[in-house]
Amino acid sequence: MSEIKLTTNEIREWLEEETRSILTPVQNQAKQLRDEMSSALQTEAEASKMLLDNSNREIERRNMRVYGRARALNKLAHLFLDRLKKISVPEQVSYDILEKFAQDTQRVFIVADVDIKKWFPRISPFFIIDRRKFLTVHEKAKLALTSLNDFLAKEYIKTKTLEETFLLVDQVQSLEHNLAEIEAQKADVKNERLPLEKEIAEIEQKIAALEAKGPKDELSRLESEKDTLNNELRHELRHLQKPFLKMQALATQGGGAGLTQDELKQLNDYMMNPLETLAAEESGYPLLRQILKKLSSLLEEDKLKLKSDKARKAAQSVDEILRRNSLVGIRTKSADILARRGQLLASSKFEQIKHDVAMYQDQVKMLSARKTSVETHEAVKEQAESDIQDKISNNKRTVEKNVDSFLGKKIEIL
Repeated sequence: MSEIKLTTNEIREWLEEETRSILTPVQNQAKQLRDEMSSALQTEAEASKMLLDNSNREIERRNMRVYGRARALNKLAHLFLDRLKKISVPEQVSYDILEKFAQDTQRVFIVADVDIKKWFPRISPFFIIDRRKFLTVHEKAKLALTSLNDFLAKEYIKTKTLEETFLLVDQVQSLEHNLAEIEAQKADVKNERLPLEKEIAEIEQKIAALEAKGPKDELSRLESEKDTLNNELRHELRHLQKPFLKMQALATQGGGAGLTQDELKQLNDYMMNPLETLAAEESGYPLLRQILKKLSSLLEEDKLKLKSDKARKAAQSVDEILRRNSLVGIRTKSADILARRGQLLASSKFEQIKHDVAMYQDQVKMLSARKTSVETHEAVKEQAESDIQDKISNNKRTVEKNVDSFLGKKIEIL
């Protein structure tokens, strides 16, 4: 058997034509039974109103023989009416709707039967004609409900799948409409995002151009030279780090290092920022020399309690700095670099570039925040689009399976 290909716009008309001879008679019978049940409920409501009116009349007469039973019947009639009002007769007919209607009615009748069994004997022997009229109406209504339940269980259940298939077809068409709206909204969001990305890229290019030219580029070169010199100086002073630390502790705790306050401060500076401290010294770095001479004495007297190998290497480093002036070249270069760096940072051109870069960075930050918000909105739309597409696909496959099962025909919904 060849597969029938149908669009979502064609499937409902095709399905109605294929199932008209099956579904129409069943739905017509469903409507008829609904109307009969509705009429039976209306008649029962009228019978309950009759009980209410007649009991009210007896209550008003104040006949003590009948008064108590009349009150009981009046209350019971009120209950019957209140429960019947809660039953909603459906305008549209489907298996699920009619089944709920039958279940709601069944629950009301079950409670009514309990009340009738309990209270009607207590009202006896009064209102016997009224009670018989009501019971006759109530039993007819129960028969109408039995007919409805039998129809649901034996006939209508056979077309339940078919009705559900029509609902799925309607859902597919509705979902496709929603999908078109989501896709349009997604396109709008994308059109909002792309200009933001372009504007951010253009501003970032301006920032890169500013940072790559003039003072900014020169500052980068100076910073690189400074880092190189700083590493070179730290290498020259590497064997003095531990002795400096011991000397600092000795000076701080007991004063046995022989350092003045100015020398102790300078020692601290050499430990924290050696390059800047050396560059700030006068030619020949006199303060460092004083510190190193006192360090040499401490090493000779073994007051720092260093291991012999560390003490030896420290003494060699002190000798190279004091006797061979090993730091002269580094001091000259560092003073020159730091001076040029200071002049550059203080220049008006550098300040202007720094101002412009900061301004552009603020713009990028603001645009990036907007872009993030747009991207979040876009992600929500993409997820909604994916969810709807999955639902459409699942519903189409279910419709195809139902048609194959019910009609024995293979279809593909495009």
